[in-house]
Amino acid sequence: MTTATSPLEAAPTPTGTEGPLSTPELGRMDAYWRAANYLSVGQIYLLDNPLLREPLSLEHVKPRLLGHWAPPPG
Repeated sequence: MTTATSPLEAAPTPTGTEGPLSTPELGRMDAYWRAANYLSVGQIYLLDNPLLREPLSLEHVKPRLLGHWAPPPG
């Protein structure tokens, strides 16, 4: 049995067959997961500069986190 060399590669199952996702599908799922997490953190914490077009500073972060915490996107 071989081991995966990258976290984006499908890990082998105990029978030695390929996992439920192919390597490209796993890469796309990982990219989607990271984008959804980025959006949720931006919605919760950032007041301005969501695309980080300038270096992040304290003025961009919300001073108080109050109110409804809706479910994150995705």
